[in-house]
Amino acid sequence: MDGGKFRVHSDEVTKAAHEALERRGVSIEEIAKIVFEMQEPFNEGLQLSHCIESVESVLLKREMQHALLVGVELDELAEQGKLSKPLQQIVDTDEGLFGVDEMIGLGAVLTYGSIAVTTFGHLDRNKIGVIRELDTKVGGQVHTFLDDLVSSIAACASARIAHRQRDLEEKGKGFKDISPEETAPETHVEGADT
Repeated sequence: MDGGKFRVHSDEVTKAAHEALERRGVSIEEIAKIVFEMQEPFNEGLQLSHCIESVESVLLKREMQHALLVGVELDELAEQGKLSKPLQQIVDTDEGLFGVDEMIGLGAVLTYGSIAVTTFGHLDRNKIGVIRELDTKVGGQVHTFLDDLVSSIAACASARIAHRQRDLEEKGKGFKDISPEETAPETHVEGADT
């Protein structure tokens, strides 16, 4: 039980996670473009709309929502100069030996298996798409955590696509044969959200 304390409803947390991305200037489509770039060479018929659906499904996971809310909050507090020293300087400059940002992103990725972990490492190293923009300091914004969280979301969505492709291959099909709504068969299971 929760010790008699009120729990925050899942819809409220989902909404807050989407608002955090919007507030920081990151769209679902930008993340989906990374997923498409990662998966399109391996998945005939894959469309951006399949990737958007996969990103949206990843954002329904509580682990991802919680990681996103914590990371964005820390970035915003750093922008406002509200973290204590020396943490303020470490987060503000995204110090190279500070690995907490990567650990939060990596922790959220673990739900999607080893393919998500290796994809996260690739994205963290190569900074594709909007991740590169977030990693580049512009106009005083701090994205120490957000670049890793977007990498995490994209890695998870890519892993979902790869696993779904395998399921489709076993049925003699591919992404060309399914609509975006069918990208995540688990959304069609009663009681399952992602």
